[in-house]
Amino acid sequence: MIRRVIQAYQMLSKYSRSEIIEREYLDPFDEPECEALDLFVNELLCVGKGCPYSCVKAAPHAFTFASSTGTARATSQGKGEDYQVQAAVGQCPRSCIHYVTPSQRIILEELLDSIIDARFENNRYWKPKKQPKNSSNHVDWY
Repeated sequence: MIRRVIQAYQMLSKYSRSEIIEREYLDPFDEPECEALDLFVNELLCVGKGCPYSCVKAAPHAFTFASSTGTARATSQGKGEDYQVQAAVGQCPRSCIHYVTPSQRIILEELLDSIIDARFENNRYWKPKKQPKNSSNHVDWY
């Protein structure tokens, strides 16, 4: 325990307070922490069950269909070196499957969930309200 405290003190004493704060808020897309082996499916672009080159059929151990939207979703991570997964990524007609790092995947999934929650509420799509049509005809009310 004492050794860990000494190591932490030595590490923190090398950097100023502003450098430590900057390191905590680094953008994971600037300098990834590891090799990108996790899978992320952009469900806004995915065709889903109607796709002729379904990633779920090509790699059922890594992908499944989401019950709420019917689009593909990655179920297991770290499968970047799997041949079936590579084939599914390469065959995707909309290029909606991406390799990302774990921190990038977490951020992208949170962003995607917030977008989908805004579009689908109570499992149905809320259509935008139609704007009234403006008429250019002159109407004489008298």
